[in-house]
Amino acid sequence: MTAKRPSHTLIKGPARAPARAMLRAAGFDDERLARPMIAIVNTWTSVTPCNMHLAGLADHARAGIEAAGGTAVDFNTIVVTDGIAMGTEGMRASLMSRDCVADSAELAVRGHCLDAVLFLVGCDKTLPGAAMAAARLDLPSVILYGGSIMQGHRNGKNLTIQDVFEAVGACAAGRISEAELVEVEKAACPGAGACGGQFTANTMALALSVLGLSDMALNDLPAVHPQNPKAAAGAGRLVVEALNAGRNARSLITPLSLKNAAAAVTATAGSTNAVLHLLAIAREAGVPKDAFNIDDFDAISRATPVIADLKPGGRYMAPDMSAAGGTRLLVQRLQQSGHLADAPTITGRTLFEEAALAKETPGQDVICSADNPVKARGGFGVLYGDLAPEGCVVKLAGHDRLHVSGPARVFDSEDSCFEAVNQGRITKGDVVVIRYEGPAGGPGMREMLAVTAAIQGAGLGDDVALITDGRFSGATYGFMVGHVAPEAARGGPLAFIRDGDVITIDVDGQRLDVDADLAARMARGFIAPKPRYPTGAYAKYAALVRSASDGAVTGFPFDAPR
Repeated sequence: MTAKRPSHTLIKGPARAPARAMLRAAGFDDERLARPMIAIVNTWTSVTPCNMHLAGLADHARAGIEAAGGTAVDFNTIVVTDGIAMGTEGMRASLMSRDCVADSAELAVRGHCLDAVLFLVGCDKTLPGAAMAAARLDLPSVILYGGSIMQGHRNGKNLTIQDVFEAVGACAAGRISEAELVEVEKAACPGAGACGGQFTANTMALALSVLGLSDMALNDLPAVHPQNPKAAAGAGRLVVEALNAGRNARSLITPLSLKNAAAAVTATAGSTNAVLHLLAIAREAGVPKDAFNIDDFDAISRATPVIADLKPGGRYMAPDMSAAGGTRLLVQRLQQSGHLADAPTITGRTLFEEAALAKETPGQDVICSADNPVKARGGFGVLYGDLAPEGCVVKLAGHDRLHVSGPARVFDSEDSCFEAVNQGRITKGDVVVIRYEGPAGGPGMREMLAVTAAIQGAGLGDDVALITDGRFSGATYGFMVGHVAPEAARGGPLAFIRDGDVITIDVDGQRLDVDADLAARMARGFIAPKPRYPTGAYAKYAALVRSASDGAVTGFPFDAPR
């Protein structure tokens, strides 16, 4: 296979002799300089199992690119791992890291005038960060997910990181000992790969496959699968093929493909973070707000049943879904029920052509059909009302409740709420409110997994609702409402709630309301809290970030032409 001649200006003409001299010093000969230059943007790090194996995969991806007639150029960017940072100040960096991944990939590729990009991703925010960069660059782009971690095992039970967080709550409530907590901790994460349930990483890997930016057959493989080196080489060849065929990223990111991705997410009761990330990808691709916005998620979720029985609300993990038939089988089921429309993908085959290649494992019960679903309604809803004029997202995984009303217990940070849960100060019927944790107010819109898992661990999961302008982990389940916009730190209604106010959550009515005279309280004025970080990256992010209802993106007006 012969790749196209390079179209970039990095090394063309006499004036570019200094650039060629530098490249020759780095080992590029005439043959490699004559080929198109393909970026490998890697999110490898040694600090987390989610990404620690990506350096080895890069070797195979590089070989695939070179064999297909391209010249591989490696870059590395960052990762902030949620499972490590969760419940700490470090978690404020998580969502910011998504934009940092996108920014650094954009700068490296534009700065070197490269022709196409292969992204190697693992933990949560590296997947949408890569897709956002692909949308900005509008080059032939392939995103390869490093894969899910396998199950941990203890006393005959499969474990994930979710079980560790819940064990913390159970230990605080006296339901297990500290020694038992340590045993769960040691058993939960057996090796390489991102968190194993249908949490954010696996949710976004699915979304990017259905969106068309990833080869779904490659993205399905668990991190320790023996075919992963072959898959990485295949991704290398695929990005050169996409370059030859002119399959640029924005030709794949359309209102139709975004709605397909949202349908796949809701059919697996996936992470509510997908709402935030798909909106961000849409904005970066220049998709108009009237063509794809937060309301689409509610309509899609109401119409799409849950047909995959996956954690956190179900029984199985991502490797189980892969073994059952994977993304292709899920897409086939959704195609058969009319919940997806056909669309192009990075492989050159359409979405339905990919689905036709599905191989179902006989007897599997991970992925079912739409006429016999796990749950008739999808995994999330969008609410408005007194407390969320710009909208918010309710997570419906792991429960069947659609209406809750109760007294507010108000906290101005995740930390103070976590302390109250562990001290037994939250009781049945409470509607817990955590505010000033939004994109700007946090800053960084922390995930509330430490709190939500502690609530589950304390045995209150069926009796307490939680509302926040922050986010939830994909491992969260229970009656949880997040992404409340506008956020409290920017004068949103959540800032004016008091303990004891009766809050009503009505999913069918799409309402989040409070029995209080908010207008009178607002008329007295709002004093914004002092910024937690007055300088540095956190301060810059807080100044630039937009509303969660538009993906919490930074850097440009939403309606500006792209």
